[in-house]
Amino acid sequence: MRPQHPESSHTGETLDIREIGAPTPDGNLQTSSRRLYLQLHAFAGGAQPEALIEALSASSVESVLYHDLNDPTGVGVLLIATDPDDLVFEGRKLFHSQPFSELRSKPELTMIGRTYSTGREPDLEDWLLVKPRRNVLNPELRWAIWYPLRRKPEFYLLTPPEQGKILAEHGMMGRAYAEAGYANDIRLACFGLDQHDNEFVIGLVGAELYPLSRLVQDMRKTQQTAKYIDSLGPFFVGQVCWQSPMQVD
Repeated sequence: MRPQHPESSHTGETLDIREIGAPTPDGNLQTSSRRLYLQLHAFAGGAQPEALIEALSASSVESVLYHDLNDPTGVGVLLIATDPDDLVFEGRKLFHSQPFSELRSKPELTMIGRTYSTGREPDLEDWLLVKPRRNVLNPELRWAIWYPLRRKPEFYLLTPPEQGKILAEHGMMGRAYAEAGYANDIRLACFGLDQHDNEFVIGLVGAELYPLSRLVQDMRKTQQTAKYIDSLGPFFVGQVCWQSPMQVD
């Protein structure tokens, strides 16, 4: 495994690319070199999901199978792994074998992202590795909306306080929906991973579809979306058909 903070040849300083959370109550710094990678694949022709469920159940990678709301024969498969190698090797083994090999892939809906920290997480390991799985593998959260986004370049020219104010407005709305039990979000970074140069992948999951749609609608009123989002979507809207049982590391 490559080091997470090799020495820079230009400055001689240590380059630290670990995830960093909020200090613990006793003042210790929370750090982690582990992250989750989540990848969504969409297919047409999956009207009979029983065989798909059997194949996913036999795979070593945690996953979710969705019915595609916008394609009456379509399905989506969300793969979850801490090692991106698993998305390649196990994912290819899964999708190159029957019954998935008989489906038509829709690469325009493929999304991939990694969990990340902001430096304010009180429980870093839970934020990076557990909470996203707790949301997407929760059998009570039957609906999901997944979409990528990219910010306008001028957002990154704002000062940190200006960025913080804009992000706080956006985050407060998401927290209000979560606290009311309407929606939970999964926020992933996809810098350099997305074929269309998107920067983030967002997943919204909930027991009902309407609150998820309403949250997207309400987010349009925030300064971040109205002023600083360059592109949004495409959207994949799915109803859970099957989920891996959540495993505890």
